[in-house]
Order: sequence, then structure tokens, then C-alpha cells
Amino acid sequence: MSDDIKKKKKKSISYDRWGYFFIAPFFIVFIVFSLIPLVSTFVNSLFENYRIGLEEIGPNFVGLDNFKEVFKSDIMRYTKNTFVMWILGFIPQIIFSLVLSVWFTNSELRLKFKQFFKTVIYMPNLIMASAFAMLFFTLFSPDGPVNSILVRFHVIEENIRYFESANWVRTLVAIMNCLMWYGNTTILLMAGIMGIDESLFEAARIDGASPLQIFFKITIPLLLPIFVYVIITSLIGGIQMFDIPQILTNGEGIPDRTSMTIIMYLNKHLVNKNYGMAGAVSVLTFVITGILSFSVYAITMKQYKTSKGGR
Repeated sequence: MSDDIKKKKKKSISYDRWGYFFIAPFFIVFIVFSLIPLVSTFVNSLFENYRIGLEEIGPNFVGLDNFKEVFKSDIMRYTKNTFVMWILGFIPQIIFSLVLSVWFTNSELRLKFKQFFKTVIYMPNLIMASAFAMLFFTLFSPDGPVNSILVRFHVIEENIRYFESANWVRTLVAIMNCLMWYGNTTILLMAGIMGIDESLFEAARIDGASPLQIFFKITIPLLLPIFVYVIITSLIGGIQMFDIPQILTNGEGIPDRTSMTIIMYLNKHLVNKNYGMAGAVSVLTFVITGILSFSVYAITMKQYKTSKGGR
């Protein structure tokens, strides 16, 4: 009997270790492309390492001196610019996306060509940001089509120089961000609404609830977890805002650096080979992003759990 048992053990195959094989690629990619660069960024932030002409200075350990230099710079001004442009683009984006998602998921409206419109609203998300920025730069140039149309219809008397006004530049950046990402936000909100039990809407209608009451009492509260995801991902993307203002203002944040973002400021240090300062800016950006993301998640989810427990 013992020989038979030994033979069965030899023939049996243990699949317990195969799980490690399948999850290994994720950890390898994460370590190589995320963890190692993250650690090296923290290390670089503690060293003086830059180049003047052909002469390379460092790396020399300077501790927190790079962070002190960053705070002495206009980093707070660039942070303000970044958040102003993000908020200007995010508020209309979330409102527009929410309205569209409710329309497309409402079975009572019976809208035609839903698939076509879903494809159309998502298409701007497929366009490269650089192409979008160049398009707007051409449209809103002093002799561009926008000014020509406005002058022709006597809306304005002379051409507007959009890129010499801080308000106009910030508005254009916000519009481009809104157009690029509202389609993606709409799809996410639609998925969240479709995950809500339809019987809840039917019961509310039978009880005589108006569409606005259904929207604010059922849709919004149950959609809150998706809102949290949308807000956090949009916040992270807003802090990392770079390509659109970089191309639209030729990397200078015109006028007078009023559209200079945090990542544009970081890029200037990288272009100048000042890796120590670039590392310090990166670390501060990482900390700001982490604190704000955690705060948004904690506050909104606390309200969600409270309202859910109250019901």
C-alpha cells in the first residue's frame, strides 16, 4: 500500500506556486518602471547635481537644501496656476458628463443613436494633447479664424490677443482639458449609473418622485464611490498638467508665467540638467498629490458610509 501511495504522490502536481508565476510580471514591471525611479528620485532630491556648460557639479550630498531652494522659488505661484486651470476645466467637465450619463442611461427617454453619440463624445480623448494644443494655438492666434469670424459678425471691433491675457490663456487650457476628458468621465459615470439596481428607480417613480428627486436622492448618493474615483484621478491628472500649457505657451507660461504649472517648472530643471532640484520638486509634487488624494477619499467615503448607514 505504501508503494501505491508514493506513486500517486509522484503523479500528483501541485498548482499552488503557479499563482506566483502569473503575478510576477506585474511586480517586475512595477519594480523596474515605478519603484526604482521613485526611490532614485528621493535620493536625487538630497544631492547637488547639475551642469554648467560642460562642467558637471556633483553629485554632492546637501540634505534638505534643495527643498529650501524650491520653497524660496515661485513654486506656490505655479501650484496656484495649476489648481486654477484644473478647477476651471473640471467643474464644467463633471457637470456636462453627469448630464450626458443620466441621459444615456435613462430608459424612459428612449434616445436614438446612443452608440453613435457615445463614440463621438469619446473621440476627443483619442486625440493627442499636442495636436489639440496646436489646433487651439492656430484658432486663437491674433489673425486666426476665431478673431476673423468675430470681427466679420461685428462681435468685436479689433482682434483679441488671447495669449497676452492670463485669463484667456487659463480659460483656453481649461477648455481643452474639458474637451479631452469629458468623454472618459461620461463613460465612467454611465458605468456607475448602470450598476444601480433599476428597481430603485422604478419604486421611486411609483411613489411619485420627480426626476430631480430621483437624481439627488438616489443617483447621486449611490454614485458617490465612482465620483470619488473620478475626482481623485482627475486631481492627479490636473497636478500633472503639462503638455497642453507647455505647447500652447511655448514652455514659458505666458503671460508672465501665469500659466506655468508645477510640472512645467519641473521640466525646466530637467532641461537644465539640475537633477537635484528636479528631484525635490518631484518629491513635493508626490507628497501634495498623496495628501490631497487621501483627503478627498477620506472625506467623501466618510459621507458615503454615513448616508448609507442612515438608510
